[in-house]
Amino acid sequence: MIIDSHVHLKHGDAAATEYTPEQIVEVMDAAGIDRSVVFAMSTTTRRSIEMARDAVERFPDRLIPYVYALPSYERPVIEELREAIAGLGFRGIKLHIGECRLREYIADPVFALVGELGVPCLIDLGGDLATGERIAAAFPQTKLIYAHFGRYLCTDATLIRSFIALADAHPNVWLDATGVVLDWTISEAVRRLGAERVIFGTDGPHPAPTLTEMARNSIRQIEMLDISEEEKAMVLGGSVAQLLGL
Repeated sequence: MIIDSHVHLKHGDAAATEYTPEQIVEVMDAAGIDRSVVFAMSTTTRRSIEMARDAVERFPDRLIPYVYALPSYERPVIEELREAIAGLGFRGIKLHIGECRLREYIADPVFALVGELGVPCLIDLGGDLATGERIAAAFPQTKLIYAHFGRYLCTDATLIRSFIALADAHPNVWLDATGVVLDWTISEAVRRLGAERVIFGTDGPHPAPTLTEMARNSIRQIEMLDISEEEKAMVLGGSVAQLLGL
């Protein structure tokens, strides 16, 4: 089973591009993806819940919802996050350092909540290794997924290896292989951490070269790695299935 662990109903690009659940499932069908984790960003926590809930209601056997954590001047969002997970069946939380600074006084209540509820937190750290180390050490019982091996489209092998070493030192950290352009670092992470702590995703949908080819290329990247077939299967779906208890 192939599970895409990182799919946007609403992106964080300049246009905050949105994709419908129907478009996402159409790409999944064309690329051979069985299930996808979906979430919306560049919006409020409340709206992210509405969008993901609607998507999963349309495709309950295909889509898995995460809620977006973003502080609000209108009201505290911790109870909204709790209700989404404990009441509505959401399976994780997404945070993005580009929209919410991950300082102790801002984000730590979220990390404490996901630790309490036993769900993972997918975090885009934007290459901030020190913050990643702080969170992993401060919340050892919290399941943390660091997107893009630390930084999206990163060509700095030293930084990527530092994130692999961080995960090696903290068993509560998983690495998300979306947007990793140095393919060999994925193989290195599998050898060092085990395939069960490396997670496949597309960070899609994206229109280049096409919506479908973007997803297919992400799968091919894992299929071409210098790791065993069993490890490829684990990365492509088994690891996130274990993490989410699917």
